[in-house]
Amino acid sequence: MSTHRFTRRTFLAGTTLAGLATVAPRGILAAPPAWAAAAARVGDAAPGFTVAATTGQSVSLADQRGKLVILEWTNHDCPYVRKHYETGNMQALQKETTAQGVIWLTLISSSPGTQGYVTPKQADELTATRKASPTSVLLDPTGIVGKAYGATNTPHMYLIDNNGLLVYAGAIDDRPTTRRADVQGARNYVRAALEDVAAGRAVQTPVTRAYGCTVKYA
Repeated sequence: MSTHRFTRRTFLAGTTLAGLATVAPRGILAAPPAWAAAAARVGDAAPGFTVAATTGQSVSLADQRGKLVILEWTNHDCPYVRKHYETGNMQALQKETTAQGVIWLTLISSSPGTQGYVTPKQADELTATRKASPTSVLLDPTGIVGKAYGATNTPHMYLIDNNGLLVYAGAIDDRPTTRRADVQGARNYVRAALEDVAAGRAVQTPVTRAYGCTVKYA
């Protein structure tokens, strides 16, 4: 991990995702849903939002301008998400990044009655039980924010630079499995993107295919 703080301006790299397989592996959508075509892309200004946090207070992306922001779409019942939380992988990245001043927003876009839907109290209990340390947990049961970003899977990760631009979107790492042992030795795309930003480099891998359970939109 670079010793630089994650605060320096980045320059955008290309956003073309090459070499997509015709048949997607398990946990990866073979084709994105139709609404994803209108979602923000890397290089765009990150879509603004104001969303209720589990604390009852509203969190606005506009208030984070000038800071690096990580968005994590999650579903606690998803085995792909559990892999990263039950090994402590996600918590370690949360602690590492927030200690450097990065804002980490965990978003839950599962609609009522679907897998992963939680009340504010349940979400806070999960955070405590898993010893997670995001800056805030945001509830998006209507899916408005998730669809604006094109979030299709859990986990689905995004990095917004201190100019408010999307500079990374996709998977947390290069091991699209539910096997816990695969966390070790995986290339963490989010950490790599942060290190590129810290070094003043273009993000070398700005777009990857997210893997995991589909987001349970209404």
